[in-house]
Amino acid sequence: VLAAVYPAVWGLGQLVTGPLSDRWGRKHLITAGMLLQAAALALVAVADTFTVWLVAAVLLGAGTAMVYPTLLATIGDVAHPAWRARAVGVYRLWRDGGFAVGALLGGIVADLWGLRAAVWVVAVLTALSGIVVAVRMYETHSNRKVGA
Repeated sequence: VLAAVYPAVWGLGQLVTGPLSDRWGRKHLITAGMLLQAAALALVAVADTFTVWLVAAVLLGAGTAMVYPTLLATIGDVAHPAWRARAVGVYRLWRDGGFAVGALLGGIVADLWGLRAAVWVVAVLTALSGIVVAVRMYETHSNRKVGA
């Protein structure tokens, strides 16, 4: 059940958050999604019951739904059509490379300090990513650039 809830919320949530990013803009949806993911991971790290893990899985899926389609839309906003496919490929290389590096880091931390510590490391890195987006990213959606 727990393994199914996260991708179900993520997949269905994207049907809402994708169009929302066209109306609300990209930056704040990415920031909020990253911070929601971090909070959900922190909840996983402290949880000891199925119910709390279920809530965390729902929150993690919602955060991922906010971030995933919005990051791809951001690339579409800034990449010229002639090199957009290449830009998406580079983005996916770095994103997928992060999965590999994250798995190695998580495994090392888990071996040294335990599984909860590994989840906390991922939660902190995710929160830091959200903060970097909040501070450094500019709004890429053409309707939202003013005052973003």
